[in-house]
Amino acid sequence: MIAYVTVGADDITRAKRFYSAFLPALNYGLEEGPEGLSYALPEQPGQSAALPEFYVKPTFDGHPATAGNGAMVAFEAGNQSQVRDLHAAALAAGGSDEGQPGFRTSYGPRFYVGYLRDPQGNKIALFSENPDEPGREG
Repeated sequence: MIAYVTVGADDITRAKRFYSAFLPALNYGLEEGPEGLSYALPEQPGQSAALPEFYVKPTFDGHPATAGNGAMVAFEAGNQSQVRDLHAAALAAGGSDEGQPGFRTSYGPRFYVGYLRDPQGNKIALFSENPDEPGREG
């Protein structure tokens, strides 16, 4: 199980604007501190923390943050409409488009996805596989 994912950011204010445009809608809460941003799903009474957590932080070595070539973080939305809405919100909050929301022929018939880059260049996917919605052929 993945416990957490961390991406680097040189401008925490820009990163906060971008990630706060869609992560709260996916139930992620934000804790902000001198070490950066920590987004986590809420803990349920009597259960341990919901994983994975997502961190946006300055680099530990002090060098500029860079996006990983081939690295991507995917967040699951509740439905196709939410994918579209959150993709648009993230673009308005400083992200760049890497692929408009829709179906991709190389993926399963229910995999509806939109791709973005955060202000630092990290690739982000927002997707839904809601079985109650039409698929690629439907």
